[in-house]
Amino acid sequence: MPRLLVFQHVAAEPLGTLDPLIRRRGHRIRFANFERQPDFQPNVDRYRGLIVLGGPMNVEDQAQRPHLRTELMAIERMLEQGKPVLGICLGAQLLAHVLGAPVRRHHQPEIGWYPLQTTAAGRADPVLSPLGETAPVFQWHRYSFEVPREAEHLARTDGCEQQAFRYGDNAYGFQFHLEMDERLIERWLANPAYREELAELAGLDPAQASEETIRQKTREHIAAMQGQAHDVFNRFLDLVGTPQRRITLPSREWT
Repeated sequence: MPRLLVFQHVAAEPLGTLDPLIRRRGHRIRFANFERQPDFQPNVDRYRGLIVLGGPMNVEDQAQRPHLRTELMAIERMLEQGKPVLGICLGAQLLAHVLGAPVRRHHQPEIGWYPLQTTAAGRADPVLSPLGETAPVFQWHRYSFEVPREAEHLARTDGCEQQAFRYGDNAYGFQFHLEMDERLIERWLANPAYREELAELAGLDPAQASEETIRQKTREHIAAMQGQAHDVFNRFLDLVGTPQRRITLPSREWT
């Protein structure tokens, strides 16, 4: 029975719809909840794959949140062992950082529903291709990554060129949130910290940042996104049982 390691940063950002899918496939999940156990030191050698979830912190917060460096080292170890890695939002930014790509505050937050356009590589990708040429996806981010130098650029939006990448055969970074359902979206809309970010965007794009607009678009798009997410996540989980060749990463210092 393949064992999956999951890095969670805050209670508000769980696995979402990924959780029941992982369990139905018979995988065992080990959560590393850094909000509850900031000093946790995972032994990644025991696991067949890693999923790194989102959170309100950023790569640059390592001094205040030492667990971020722990995560960076764990991601690097998993990559060296050729094991599947999936980074979502903050998780994608951490993966990009390990691979030497910059992570910066984006010029404007993306919060709510945005049309995602896949690249030619994305449409042919064995994991991301169920999204097709374009698909509405849910977003909630203020920072963004550059696509790592040796990675494949898989998707973009009009406001954020770097939305998804694949490194090697089985390491993926998604800036967007395919794991959402209506209940989780409502949870974020009610969260005081997340509402502050929503208010920040409202000053720049009132129509996009309206709670009612987000709810309306959720009713329109959530079923289609969940169907596509089911296929995308299943294809990633297919990789968990088949680690690829080991990779030697260049030595680097993180700052």
